[in-house]
Formats: sequence, structure tokens, C-alpha cells
Amino acid sequence: MKGYDLFELAVRNLRQSKLRNGLTTVGISVGVASLVAMLSLGVGLQQLATRRLAGSGMFDTVFVTSKQDFRGFDREDDQKTEHPENAPVLDEPARDAMTHLQYVTEVEPEIRVMGEIVSGGQTHFGFVTGLPMSARENEAFDNLQGKFFSGPSAEEVILLNDFAKEIDPKDPKELIGQEVTLRYGERQALAPDSESAGRPQLAGTPGGGSNSASGDDFGFSVVRKTQKLKVVGIIEEEPYGGMRTVSRGRIFLPVDLTEKLNMAQFTDMRSSLRGGGGKTYMTLTVRVKDPGKVAQVQDAINKMGFRTFSVLDATKSLRRFFTVLDLFLGIFGSLALAVATLAIINTLVMAVLERRREIGVMKAIGASDRDVKRLFFAEAGAMGFFGGVLGIALGFAIGKAINVGTGIYLHRHQLPSEAVWILPPWLIGAAIAFSIVVSLLAGLYPASRAAKLDPVQTLKYE
Repeated sequence: MKGYDLFELAVRNLRQSKLRNGLTTVGISVGVASLVAMLSLGVGLQQLATRRLAGSGMFDTVFVTSKQDFRGFDREDDQKTEHPENAPVLDEPARDAMTHLQYVTEVEPEIRVMGEIVSGGQTHFGFVTGLPMSARENEAFDNLQGKFFSGPSAEEVILLNDFAKEIDPKDPKELIGQEVTLRYGERQALAPDSESAGRPQLAGTPGGGSNSASGDDFGFSVVRKTQKLKVVGIIEEEPYGGMRTVSRGRIFLPVDLTEKLNMAQFTDMRSSLRGGGGKTYMTLTVRVKDPGKVAQVQDAINKMGFRTFSVLDATKSLRRFFTVLDLFLGIFGSLALAVATLAIINTLVMAVLERRREIGVMKAIGASDRDVKRLFFAEAGAMGFFGGVLGIALGFAIGKAINVGTGIYLHRHQLPSEAVWILPPWLIGAAIAFSIVVSLLAGLYPASRAAKLDPVQTLKYE
């Protein structure tokens, strides 16, 4: 039997029992729709999480610390390091070495200090943090009021909206373009001969116990300084989603300006106790050209003896979670399709009983068992195909309703709308193919039963 004849005969047979075959097809479509809706919801939630993390500028970032710091934070790494106290220090030479690594675009320190903004004779306290010029790409600046820094060392400031409201409760936007004064503490190194000046002499210790002559004693002083700054912008929320040290600030300066001002930081005491006199960092942020190269950059920095962390480390658990979620959503979505499978079997078994005479005539005029099987497989496949197409349309409508409902809910809570349901193209083809395969499997028993009918006995009783 030719393929065209087989298709024409299958369509004709399906038309004979329109209601029953139509209900079976609808049952298949409901199963496919539930499967598509569930899996698309899982895909949408995964892409939403990925989109939010990517928009926070975290996927292309590696955080670097010295193994001398944060001991106990990573126990597995601590066990691999025999003498963490001898690990390399995160200083200027180390920063310069990281800058020259392949795929690295910038290496900036995480600077966060306490400062004061003086405006209109009033003083307002807040944490001052440094932002690189690349922060402009962060989603927090999509709704920036005003503009971003004009340069990496520009004497400009961007304020968090809540802090701007403290300065000008009536209209914070009026601050844009105005000049304010920043008060901060500047770190100044002590001269070797001044370290022991004014200190009481310790008994039994030549020179009052100072080891400055041997170069083992270091110190610094903190001097209050002021800096005129121009307010260029106001942001509504913290950059980087509040996931970085520099995020948790209220006053944002260009990072190069913060280094130029030599602001006293929390790590200065540790650096002084450690000795050496050089500038060290608590954390360096390494930005990578391509998120796909983050792991390669991490390995290179780890070989330098430093501890690294990236969002990719955290997203391993996130990807595992969404894999399990997709699995369970797919299982629950397939339950309705399993019910539709029973409907297909029932429909085709009834068709075998009703068309015994037709099958007998077909065999009597030369149709083989294989031809009969192919006929019933064609009918099952046709129901699966049309049910799959209808199911995709129904699932798409359900997904759009989910997105609209979610958007209304978020809008009522004064949150931006997000697409939580996304139908990827590959799922359309996969759903239709899966529907056809399930329908063909459901047609195995009816087709086999029809092929075993004896034409003599069939025509005798018919």
C-alpha cells in the first residue's frame, strides 16, 4: 500500500467517527498543553533567574582574596593549603599580574569607607564606595536620574535615592548638578623617626621598644580631609543587586578617584600589623571579557596562590535545582498525556471492533498484516499530530495568561513586570514529536489486534 493511499484511508476513517476521534484528539491536546505549560514555566523561571544574575553584572566577575584572610570561610580550600599564613599577599604586584591575564578587562579593588556629605550646612553620614566605569552596564543604572561619571577620576558623585532624600526631602532631583562636600579620613604613612615620638619608653628596651631601626615597625595616621564633588546622578537601588561590598553604599565615586584620595580603609590596620609598608587589598574584583572564560581565569588566579569565587560556583547548585524542577514539572505535565494515551487505545480498539468487515475485505483483496498495522499506526499518528498542534496552541494561551496575571500581580506590588513563562522553539517541535511517539505506542495493541484478524472468520460472521 502506497503512502498516499495509506494517508487518505486513515483520514477517511478518522472522519467516520468525528465525535469520538475528536474527543480523543482533544484529550491528547490537553495532555500536551499541560506538559508544554509546565516545562515552559520551568524554562521561564530559569531564564528569569539567569537574566537577573546576568543583569547584576556578576556572571563575568571573579572575586579574589588572599588565603591569609577569611580562614574558615572555605574549609575545603583551607585543608588544601598547608600554611595559609605564608600565602601571597593581595598587593599591587599581584593586582598588576592579574591585569595582564588573558581575557581580563579590568581589576579593581573593593573600596568601602565611612564618610560624610555636607550640603546646606547639614552633615549626613553614609558609606562611600568606588565604582568602575564598567558599572554603567549594570541594570541598577538603567533608570539613572542624571548621568554616569564622565571619567574614572572625575570629581563627581552618584547618590542612592534614599540618601538623597535625607539631604533634600522635598525634591531629591534638585541635588543633580549641585556641589557637595565630602569629608573622609586620609591615610598618611608615618616617617620612621616619628613612630616612637611621644610614646612612653619601655623599661629594658633601648629606644623605648621601637623596632623602626630594623624596619619591622610600620604605622599610619588618619587625617580628616574634604573634597568638593558634583552630584551627577541618583539611582533607585543598589548596584550589583546588593551582592558585592561596593553595593552596600550610599555615596558612589569613581573607583580611581577613591584610590587617588587615599581613603583610610578597614584593612589598613591589618596591613600595618602585617608590615611591609606596601598597599594591600582585602578583595579585588576581576572582570572577564566573556562569561564563558571565567573558569579559565579562576584557574589562572588560583595557581597564583589566591582564593577565588564567582557566581558560576553558586549557580552550579542553581542549575541542579532547575534540572530537578524541570524533571518534576515534566512528570506532572505528562500525567494528562498518559490519560490521553488510554483514550487513544480505547478509540482504536473500538475502531477494530467496528471495522472487522472492512479489515476482512482488505485482507481478502491482498492487504497484508503489515498494511493493516500501518493503517492503524497512521490513524494513531494523525491523532497525535493534530493533538500536539492543538496542545501547543492551548499551552501557549495558558502561558500568556500566566504572564499577564503575573504582570498584574507585580504591578500591584509596585514591581516591574517579568516574563515567568517562556516557550522556547525547541519545545514546540519536541512536544509535537513526543505526542506522535506516544500516540504510536498507544496504537501498538490495537494495530496488532487488527492485523491478527482472520479474514475468513471476519467475513463469515459479518
